[in-house]
Amino acid sequence: MTDKTNAKVNRLNRIAGQVQGVAKMIENDRYCIDILHQIQAIKSALAKVESQVLKDHAACCIAESIASGDAEQQRIKFEELVELMERQRR
Repeated sequence: MTDKTNAKVNRLNRIAGQVQGVAKMIENDRYCIDILHQIQAIKSALAKVESQVLKDHAACCIAESIASGDAEQQRIKFEELVELMERQRR
């Protein structure tokens, strides 16, 4: 695995630990605001991983389709991004 891949996997493992921690907080009937703060932290951490994956996609997959000169592949990659953005708005 590359350093970038390791970093993303490590971050996701930390997020998984945070999610498990929130589950325990709920089981232990912890204060709701404390739970909500942890959920916000998880969402923020996931957004950072999502951003890195998107950047990697642009730097690798999209760049390769542009370099290939294959108009069909370029269209497909563009449509994938548009679909992703549309789903985020829902």
